Amino acid sequence: MDNVAKLKIDGKTCSLPIVVGSEGERGIDISTLRQATGCITLDEGYGNTGACRSDITFIDGEKGILRYRGIPIEALAEKSSFIETAFLLIYGHLPNHKELRRFSDLLTQNEMLHEDLKFHFEGFPAHAHPMAILSAMINATSCFVPGVLDAYDPEAFESQAARLLAKVRTIAAFAYRKSRGLPIMYPKPVFKYTANFLHMMFSEPYQEYDLKPEVVRALDLIFLLHADHEQNCSTATVRMIASSQANIFACAAGGVCALWGPLHGGANQAVIEMLESIHREGDDGSKFIAAAKDKKSGKRLMGFGHRVYKNYDPRAKIIKAQCDKVLESLNISDPLLDIAKRLEEAALRDSYFIERKLYPNVDFYSGIIMRAIGIPLEMFTVIFAIGRMPGWIANYKEVMDAPHGRISRPRQIYTGHTERPYQPMSERGQE
Repeated sequence: MDNVAKLKIDGKTCSLPIVVGSEGERGIDISTLRQATGCITLDEGYGNTGACRSDITFIDGEKGILRYRGIPIEALAEKSSFIETAFLLIYGHLPNHKELRRFSDLLTQNEMLHEDLKFHFEGFPAHAHPMAILSAMINATSCFVPGVLDAYDPEAFESQAARLLAKVRTIAAFAYRKSRGLPIMYPKPVFKYTANFLHMMFSEPYQEYDLKPEVVRALDLIFLLHADHEQNCSTATVRMIASSQANIFACAAGGVCALWGPLHGGANQAVIEMLESIHREGDDGSKFIAAAKDKKSGKRLMGFGHRVYKNYDPRAKIIKAQCDKVLESLNISDPLLDIAKRLEEAALRDSYFIERKLYPNVDFYSGIIMRAIGIPLEMFTVIFAIGRMPGWIANYKEVMDAPHGRISRPRQIYTGHTERPYQPMSERGQE
C-alpha cells in the first residue's frame, strides 16, 4: 500500500504523506499543502481534521471503545479511582504506591485557597453562574502561585498541576456555598478527593455530611469517566492556548469557558431540563416518547445517542450500574426519576430507538445521579469541569513537552468584501 496520497490541482500532482497511528487510524499530512499548491483545506468544525498527535486517549466510536493511555475505561472504572486515573493521564503510567502517595499528599497540601481569595468571591453577585466564577477564580488563583507566570518549567509542573487539580474543587464548592448564602466549609485532610468535595459542598458547621459509600463512588466514577475524551472542544481549546506558551492556569480557565457552552458541557443539564418539561406537562414520559418518534413534533430525547459513539457509549454501561445503586441507597421519591426510568426502558426496548442506536449515554445517567445526591442544576457543568481537569492538564503537558512546538494558527477562506474605498461620514446617509 502506498504511504502517500496524491492530490491533483491545476494539472499538478502533489504527494502527501499518510500518517498511521498506533491503532491503525490513518491521516493525510497536509503540512506542506499550501506551500506546494497554494491551497488550504476547509473543514468547518474540524470533523475530519487531526490537529495533533497525542498519546493520551483513544476512542473508536463505531466499536464503543474508550481507553486512557491504552487501558480500557471498563478496567479503570472497576479497579481504579479518579486520582489514580488522573495520575495515569498526566504522567502516562499507573502509579506505584510511592508515586500515588506523593501525588495524593501534594493534592492535600494544596487543597486550601489563599485567604485573600475569599474577597474575590465576595465580588460576584449571588446569582453569578458557577462556571463564570470557576473560570475567573482559576485565573485569580494563579496570582497566588509562585512562578506560575514564568516560562514552562518541567521541574515546577508537578506542583503547579497538583495545585490546579486540588484547588478546582475547593473553588467550585466555595462558589456553590456563596450562591446559597451558606458558610464556607474548608477541606479536611482526612478525606480523599471526592469525599472532600462532597464535604465542602454539603456539610454544615454543626453537622457533617453523611458520606454514603455509594454516593462517593458514584461521583468519583463521574469524575473518572469524564477525565478525558480525546480532542473535544474544551481540550482542543486548552491545547490551542498552550501553544502560545500560556501558563497552566490560563489554559484551564480557557477550557472551562469552552466547556460552559450548552453544546459541549451542558448535556447532562439538558437531561434534567427535559425531564422537568415532561413533568410540567403532566406526562409520565409516554407522550414524550411517542412525540420523539415523530420528526415533525420537534421533541428530542436529551442524553440519548452520542456524536462520537455510533454504538453504545461505554461509559453509560458503567455509570448505569452505579446509578441504580445510588437510587436504591438514597431511597428517593422523585417524579423526575420515575420519568427517567420510563425513558430508559423505552430506549433499551423499543425497536425505533434500538435501530437508530439512540441508547442512553453517560450524560443521561450522570444527570440523574447528580440530581439524586442534591447537586443543583447550575453546578452540573462545574462537576464536568472538575472531572475533565486531568485530561486538560495532560494535554497541556503534551503540548509543552513537544520538542518542536508551534503556536496554533488556523487558516481561513475569506468570504467578505474585496477591496473598497473608505467612505467619508458625509456620504454615509442620515440614518
